[in-house]
Amino acid sequence: MSIDNLGIHLGPLYMRFYGIIIITGALTGGYLASYEAKRLNLNSSFVWDLLTWLLLGGIIGARLYHVITPSPSMMPAGTPNPYFQDPIRIFQIWRGGLGIPGGLLGGALTLWFYTKIQKQSFPVWADIIMPAVLLGQAIGRWGNYINQELYGLPTNLPWSIYISPENRTGKYREYSNFHPLFLYESILNTLGCILLLWVHRKYQHKLVAGDITFGYFIVYPSIRFILEFIRVDSSKIGAINANQTLMAIITLLSVIALITRKRSPR
Repeated sequence: MSIDNLGIHLGPLYMRFYGIIIITGALTGGYLASYEAKRLNLNSSFVWDLLTWLLLGGIIGARLYHVITPSPSMMPAGTPNPYFQDPIRIFQIWRGGLGIPGGLLGGALTLWFYTKIQKQSFPVWADIIMPAVLLGQAIGRWGNYINQELYGLPTNLPWSIYISPENRTGKYREYSNFHPLFLYESILNTLGCILLLWVHRKYQHKLVAGDITFGYFIVYPSIRFILEFIRVDSSKIGAINANQTLMAIITLLSVIALITRKRSPR
């Protein structure tokens, strides 16, 4: 066995840290979701039966979103999409490149289909799973650290991270230390997970199935919207920050939906 900066060699098998971290996040989230299911007197094995499909659907959605909206460093203005020029790169997930918005859509569709097939309540299980998703995201963000692909503006703060020259982008190539954006999101996602779990316990008898899910779509998009202000390589559609604009829309719609359903007569 040997270890390099990106993974572990086990004979002919090469396990990349990026993939190991993603799987670790998924399994940890699975344990949390199964614990929540038990707490609510539901069948926790449903979580483990679902997990593989949920992970597959989420990764496919996340990859497709990244392929359609690659970062400016990969596709400068006026240049063709590199994935369309060399389609084999679409399948090289170990190099990084997963878009969370696409992952959420892919995961949500997978959960909806699976609950329909199993004749289970989609909103009930979504409320159980969404805090676990935040925890999984918090862990998964450390994969970005390994690949040096999610960092913020240059900074000299004590907790700044060094980015290798080959991983620096655009006008920031002359700088060496940057905001650890992955770390900020990891911490905030963990706090968001704790918040949703607390709300689910504290107000369990006042909540309607789906409330925690709407809470997720307020908490996480708000985190991403704020952090996009200091991200150096955000995906663009024309001159628009694709992720930040989408996150603002999702947050607003979720707040409106949650307020509306709370005011609606039961």
